[in-house]
Amino acid sequence: MIFSDRQYAVSMEQANKLKAALGHVHKDNEKHERLRKIEAKALESQVSDIEREIADYELLKSGSVSFTESFSLGDLPRVLIQARIAQGLSQTDLAERLRMKPQQVQRYEATEYMSASLSRIIEVADALHVRVSQSFSSAQAPAENALYAWSDAGDVDWSRFPLREMAKRGWIRGANLAEAARSYFFSAAGPQFATALHRKKVRSGNAPDEFSLLAWQARVLEIARIECEAKDIGEFQLNDSWLSELVVLTRDHDGPIKARECLKRNGIVLVVEPHLPGTYLDGAAMLSPAGHPVVALTLRYDRLDNFWFVLFHELGHVFLHLFTALRLDFFDEEDGTGNDYVENEADKFALDRLIPEVLWKQCLSRFALTEEAILIDAERIGVDPSIIAGRIRKERGNYQMFNNLIGSGSVRSQFWRIENDSHAR
Repeated sequence: MIFSDRQYAVSMEQANKLKAALGHVHKDNEKHERLRKIEAKALESQVSDIEREIADYELLKSGSVSFTESFSLGDLPRVLIQARIAQGLSQTDLAERLRMKPQQVQRYEATEYMSASLSRIIEVADALHVRVSQSFSSAQAPAENALYAWSDAGDVDWSRFPLREMAKRGWIRGANLAEAARSYFFSAAGPQFATALHRKKVRSGNAPDEFSLLAWQARVLEIARIECEAKDIGEFQLNDSWLSELVVLTRDHDGPIKARECLKRNGIVLVVEPHLPGTYLDGAAMLSPAGHPVVALTLRYDRLDNFWFVLFHELGHVFLHLFTALRLDFFDEEDGTGNDYVENEADKFALDRLIPEVLWKQCLSRFALTEEAILIDAERIGVDPSIIAGRIRKERGNYQMFNNLIGSGSVRSQFWRIENDSHAR
């Protein structure tokens, strides 16, 4: 774990040296191929670990996310260090807050607080606003924009899952619903999805129920697994050049259903599953246990403009973030308050892929604000009018405009009809 800006700089330098060494190994044709592969794999593993530590430090240091984690007391030292970084405090800053020498804080963190007394640990926790019972949050970040993780799947309190709703939807059954929820989660997702290997990054305008998030994710992964087993799915390539095909589909009346087939051909599973009470989700992006990117939509708003923007936002996470050192699962509420660079990148990806910036600047409908102007711009650009109408509504913060153009009530019926036909067969 990186503790300071100095260690961050050292880690960056170390990562660059390892990458250079990796490049030399790949080019060294004098070595036996098997030996070269072994060396390359070892270096790639080291680079991956360092890049994850760098990415974690950058995200915490940005101060734009809080971090909520269920943890044991044994993990408290690590949580204290993460809390300091997330609040933008250097070791010297914390020392000044505690009225001690900076070297003392350095020693505490270097020994993971093993040399500190209990009274001192309590003092540090109070100074950083860390509550052992729940979480810490940076001063700049709202609790709704958070990372969620558990130290171990054994720490999860399964009785806090939305058991009645899960039973109502037919996901679990039996006399002991908490145990049924645990079995369901392990079977549908796997215990690793409740640990730091799959931290949940949530953008929401409301404080989400993290146990409902876990339950919903398990259901999404279960459907994704069934989709992969039952149908031919293409090989995913980290190349988004085919997304123009998806933009063309926005003009078809059944574009959303065709989008699912287009994604499947390109190795991405699209799952539609209504959100659970307490989550307020619109979409999510994650990797399945088999390694396929999975985009999940809740269709919380039954509108075309919402469908296409959320879909492309999640595709932004797929192409920009899922395969980086961050190693996060993404959960998004479209009108959430998250404003960190990761969400900003996904927003920009969605806007630019649906309507390139140069074309957007040429849209007269942005100023004319008439339905006729939107229809003319949509025809010229080659997108459905709902894309333009929805973007103008969002930019102006006026969600009463152009209600006739946003495709209200035209998305859910497409997916529910397909699912009902499937059940009937």
